Amino acid sequence: MRHLISRVLGLALCLVALTQTAHAEVRFDNVVGSQIMGRPVHFAVYLPPGYRQDTRDYPVLYLLHGGGTGQPSDWFTLAGLDQILDRLIRSGQIRPLIAVAPDGRRDADNRIATYFLDDADGAMRWQSMFFQDFMPAIEQRYPVLPGGDNRALLGISMGAVAAITYHLDRPDGFAGASAISPAFRRDAQLLALSPPAYEARYGGVLGMGLDGQDRITADWDRLRPENLAAGADQTRFAHIPRLFIDLGADDPFFAGASDLHLALKDAGIRHRFRVQEGGHDWPYWRAALTDALRHIDAVLGRGYGE
Repeated sequence: MRHLISRVLGLALCLVALTQTAHAEVRFDNVVGSQIMGRPVHFAVYLPPGYRQDTRDYPVLYLLHGGGTGQPSDWFTLAGLDQILDRLIRSGQIRPLIAVAPDGRRDADNRIATYFLDDADGAMRWQSMFFQDFMPAIEQRYPVLPGGDNRALLGISMGAVAAITYHLDRPDGFAGASAISPAFRRDAQLLALSPPAYEARYGGVLGMGLDGQDRITADWDRLRPENLAAGADQTRFAHIPRLFIDLGADDPFFAGASDLHLALKDAGIRHRFRVQEGGHDWPYWRAALTDALRHIDAVLGRGYGE
């Protein structure tokens, strides 16, 4: 009996140890060096259950946070993304993946948004850094499956604009994207911004000190929904809807997102567009993440001929 009890206790301890080591991990305050930025770029990373035991390579999901006070940790401290991923992975609803949240802030104060794009005057080249420095470093550091078919984007608000822009501009670079509450403004909304509000949101990507029609720059034209849609390669989006746009009916950016939806339809770009009750806030974003992640899983690993 004593021998049996010892064996049972030993097995229980092994199961406890296995359960502990199989937990997912979220690591904050990681850095990647960047020659373009001339400084380290911080990021948070989610590593799936079993990561330490597995020898496999994983798909990678890049998480682009919102503007204002948005930062990489928001995905986990405010959205609980790690818990959602754990639940979906453990229940077999999605495959395990690595999720990386780069810091899209200009600096600690972040008085001027980056939109994850290059500044109009070239002072900060965030988008160039992401493609030339950040992604290659991440995909060398972590066991990531090669190729754009195994890479995807998920963004909210400001980050959703970047996720859509990156995906439409570089369809071979990403299997798909989920964009929650993309912060697309119409011309009238841009022109109505007070000078301080304009500087905070667009002083970087469009240029400082602009007022009235001077704000309608070539960079603004590039971000217009109709131009983003018209510039995309229709053949790369012909087979399955790779882009998922989700927003609340009371979202202040509803008109701009609707313009994008209609422009994509006119351009023959297959996509998913969903409107639900809600606004532009964390309760909506938390609720939307499950289906956003299911969409990502549905497109990962699928070539553009499928």
